[in-house]
Amino acid sequence: MSTQADGNGVLELRGLTVERGSRAVVRDVSLDIPAADVTALLGPNGAGKSTLVLAVGGVLRPLTGSVRMDGRDLARQRPEVVRRAGVAIVPEGRRLLPDLSVEDNIRVAAYSLSAEEAKAGRGRVLELFPELSRRLSAPARALSGGEQQMLVLAQALISSPRYLLIDELSLGLAPVIINRLVPTIRAVAAAGIGVLLIEQFAALALGLATRAYILEGGRIRFSGAASELREQPDLLRSAYLLRGSLDAPAE
Repeated sequence: MSTQADGNGVLELRGLTVERGSRAVVRDVSLDIPAADVTALLGPNGAGKSTLVLAVGGVLRPLTGSVRMDGRDLARQRPEVVRRAGVAIVPEGRRLLPDLSVEDNIRVAAYSLSAEEAKAGRGRVLELFPELSRRLSAPARALSGGEQQMLVLAQALISSPRYLLIDELSLGLAPVIINRLVPTIRAVAAAGIGVLLIEQFAALALGLATRAYILEGGRIRFSGAASELREQPDLLRSAYLLRGSLDAPAE
């Protein structure tokens, strides 16, 4: 898979505070997402992980802080501006246009690209997810959960982003589908894209990531090497993760 990512740089989140319903859900969060690598963001339900992703993507407006790429601050920019700058998000919940076909969902995601860029992007994502090639005329609502997840990833990747933020890759998916997607995430990072992976199965995320963060109560409680968390699972349990979420999905 080839992309326009240059393999250099870091997406820097600094001091982000985000409110929802007049309550601070994310509080003074700083983290780095290096290009060409996978970074894991772990934490219990309600920790603020999804809110953070939506704020980086421009869907929510941070109260304070910055999202810097190449010296440019993307915080408080509109979603289309953030996406054009090279930051794509995959929100939790597989937000597709359910009555449109797979082909049309891909086409909609390429709306801001030139005809040449859209054609090239379409070819790349169908190469990455050949399963979708066989379902191009099917409405998105008719897809399996795994196929829907492939489609939302394809939508995010069609514009060749430099950074990709994925909220709950494996949620609701069968282990065989999760195991199908793991090499894809590795391939995306190997192509030069910086990936932030939010994942309910900590072992799965830590197996992919080089660096990891734990978000709890809206604040970063741990920042360090993913290997450190793999070797010290008590650090995860101390952040109130459910024991079951520490385990990788069964084969």
